[in-house]
Amino acid sequence: MIKHSRQREAIKAYLYSTNSHPTADQIYLHVRQEFPNISLGTVYRNLSLLVSLGEIRKLTFDPDTDHFDANTAPHCHVLCTCCKKIEDIDCALPGTLDTAAQRGYSGTIHGHSVFFYGLCPDCSEKEENGFF
Repeated sequence: MIKHSRQREAIKAYLYSTNSHPTADQIYLHVRQEFPNISLGTVYRNLSLLVSLGEIRKLTFDPDTDHFDANTAPHCHVLCTCCKKIEDIDCALPGTLDTAAQRGYSGTIHGHSVFFYGLCPDCSEKEENGFF
């Protein structure tokens, strides 16, 4: 049994309130407003626990920064290669994707994660208008 933590609940509440896929540092800065004495280490430990419990997802687009998502339902993401913004994308993948992967792999497939790379609407507009 995991002990209840108001700090952990504040972390979860923040993640459920945003679609921005924040980093641990961004979560720390937000939660610190309510809990001024919280440490970055406490945020990291709680994020790790929430990921291991399946309550949130950890998104790793680059080796230096993890992002977190409260939406644990299967869905796709797009990463803007210009501003690094991460957004959910409405993308229906075939339900047979895991089955197809399993046919080509001798281990066990438990799921998948799909990342698309491109330009967000704001960066696309800037590119079209010659601001890059």
